Amino acid sequence: MINNFPTNRARRRNSKYGRSIRILPMIICGLLLTACGGRFSSTGPVSGFIDAMAVRHGFARAELRQLLDGAVIKQDILAKMAKPAEALPWYKYRKIFLTDARIDAGVQFWRDNRAALSKAEQQYGVPPEIITAIIGVETLYGRHPGKYRVLDALSTLAFAYPPRSVFFRSELENFLLLCREQNLNPVLPLGSYAGAMGMPQFMPSSFRHYAVDFDGDNRADIWHDQADVIASVAHYFAEHHWRPGQPVAVPMTASGEAYKSKLSSSLKPDLRLAELESLNLKINVALALSEKIKILELNQEQGMELWAALENFYVITRYNHSPLYAMAVYQLSQSILAKQGQPHEQTHIDNCNHCAM
Repeated sequence: MINNFPTNRARRRNSKYGRSIRILPMIICGLLLTACGGRFSSTGPVSGFIDAMAVRHGFARAELRQLLDGAVIKQDILAKMAKPAEALPWYKYRKIFLTDARIDAGVQFWRDNRAALSKAEQQYGVPPEIITAIIGVETLYGRHPGKYRVLDALSTLAFAYPPRSVFFRSELENFLLLCREQNLNPVLPLGSYAGAMGMPQFMPSSFRHYAVDFDGDNRADIWHDQADVIASVAHYFAEHHWRPGQPVAVPMTASGEAYKSKLSSSLKPDLRLAELESLNLKINVALALSEKIKILELNQEQGMELWAALENFYVITRYNHSPLYAMAVYQLSQSILAKQGQPHEQTHIDNCNHCAM
């Protein structure tokens, strides 16, 4: 999970040559640092970061300088920042996550962790299929938590990737703080190329805000403890205002293209159901009249697919700000749930009063 990580809509609109031009200064920056022996601390921004950590949080300058001297600049990380999976069209992106192997592994994860998932739903209101799907999309249920040292990833992006240096310096700050708080050696944790950690791929700031010790061992372990992982994901969703028992997204059909005037880059639902008729849009599922939706267009091989994304869909995008990511999580959750019993959303629809079709 890359919380508050930039979406790639603008990047997708540009050509591959535009991406190459933008990434070139970042590669040059990294090469210059590498030419100096990879000593991040020899640069002004790193020295400023060390001073800030000493003043704000009482870190010893010499120890922190020694730690950052050991951080390695990763050129492949800079290259990967220009080629995110979210740049793919939906029909290709979907195939990465909606596989029989990932669905079956999700069913098994649910069976293995039924008690913790049930307890988390009772405490936080987030259904098991959503929690399971998040972990499935992020790391294939812990099988692929990332191969990079978090220290290297965050240092590379904090000091050799100018477009997001402020964000990643903040995450490096949070990483060092959580290592101190959790008594972790900062050279040991592994994660993604963006510094996301553990089975749920929490960024360090998310770990410090949302990680939960669910089994009472006085440690929130998102790398190995599946109960802690489950509760941490549920806590994250609850704090971002997940609405228990409410739908996530429903398919729509359109006559004409009047709806296109309502398309925007914002993911927050802003369209009232009463407006659908004037836009020649139709939803064949009952929804409460008070609901607002966001029109979502997804590229299929044979044309566009339309969805009405609701508030809980927006909550999923708080975990990763890509609508493709959120739809992959949702559809994976429903595929997993199909082998477990009646969908939560169907129960909501069946019991819906004051609903519109």
